[in-house]
Amino acid sequence: MKREAKIFAGFIIIFVLAYALPLEEIKVQGAIQEAFRLLQWYARNHTLACVVPALFIAGAIITFLSQGSVMRYLGVRSNPILAYAVASVAGCVLAVCSCSVLPMFAGIYQLGAGLGPATTFLYSGPGINVLAIFLSARVLGFEIGAGRFVGAVVFAVVIGLLMAIVFRRSERAKIEAAMQMPEAERPRRHMAKNGLFLAGMILFLVFSDWYNPGNVAVRTGDGREFKAVIIHETKDAVRFQLEEDLADNKIGDKITLNKSEITGMQEQQSWVIRLHHLRWYPAGLCGLAVVVMAWRWFEREELREWMHNTWDFAKMLVPLLYGGVFVVGFVSVLLPERQVAAWVGENSLQANFVASVVGAFWYFATLTEIPITQALMNLGMHKGPVLALLLAGPALSLPNILVIGRVMGARKTMVFVLLVVVISTVAGMIFGAFYG
Repeated sequence: MKREAKIFAGFIIIFVLAYALPLEEIKVQGAIQEAFRLLQWYARNHTLACVVPALFIAGAIITFLSQGSVMRYLGVRSNPILAYAVASVAGCVLAVCSCSVLPMFAGIYQLGAGLGPATTFLYSGPGINVLAIFLSARVLGFEIGAGRFVGAVVFAVVIGLLMAIVFRRSERAKIEAAMQMPEAERPRRHMAKNGLFLAGMILFLVFSDWYNPGNVAVRTGDGREFKAVIIHETKDAVRFQLEEDLADNKIGDKITLNKSEITGMQEQQSWVIRLHHLRWYPAGLCGLAVVVMAWRWFEREELREWMHNTWDFAKMLVPLLYGGVFVVGFVSVLLPERQVAAWVGENSLQANFVASVVGAFWYFATLTEIPITQALMNLGMHKGPVLALLLAGPALSLPNILVIGRVMGARKTMVFVLLVVVISTVAGMIFGAFYG
């Protein structure tokens, strides 16, 4: 009945939007265009290199990783110190975006991982991103980078512990169910082989989705030259965020240029950029190793089950991710950065709360939270709300929330989002009081 009610509610929302959307408004037309631009960027630059490998990893977790091993290290009966350490370290080592973490989170949660360690892993993956923290310190200031690192590490565990406490009854029921489960069957192969197979796929994901900070010097056909950060690139256009004034546009403004207008685009060289351009070589080696291991170690029926589980995850997650990205692209035009900056110009409870809520629902592509936050700071954003935004933003977004709700239910998702927002708000206020 709940499922039918959700479908009916979806029909109503689509009907109302189609019936009442004021398409003649210039701002609405721009919002629709931006929604499709962001969706095309997501399809062209993020899906094949990030989401698809993560879906295969999630399917492999369900198919090849024994439930006993997950329960041993992350289950409700595991050693709490070990469970939270494994969850936080695993997320830190992965250092991938939230869209990559979601399928893996769904896989370990469905295999029986405790709610606390699972949500610690969910937050720590995108939150404890070493490169993003380093760039935050370099671009936004050492204090903000250090605050982001300390906050992300501590809050990953704190949020997991609080989730386990809030839902201790359901966790107790999971313990009782685990105790009644029959003894796990002897695995078909040594655990080390399964671990090596999963490690190969994870390394493929890390390299294929390697970051590109997007800092470029641009030259146009009419003689303009400027420095900017690439926000997203579509088939025919590139959207930039300016790093210097350009005619009537100020630092932090976003402009979109057709590719036909651009005569030159020089990247600012760094080891990160060099590895980004070479990423398909190590990714290809890892992919080849995965293919060889699958051919040598696994039976045809297992591979068929792997594909089936991967397809199940794709049906569950991809529509929600795409729908969420589209909505965020639409709303981002209606809620410009100058308006957001006006709300977060002081270190008040309201300002930090607004920053946390915006961060929780706004979709940040990998590393784009840094130039966006820099632009907001140039427009007057206080350092307290800056940290609140950086703690809430990478770990959550509207697409993520939709997926998390599908995996662990609306009630647990609401509490998880609330914890992230509240803790980020408090952390921002404390940080702002010392470094504002």
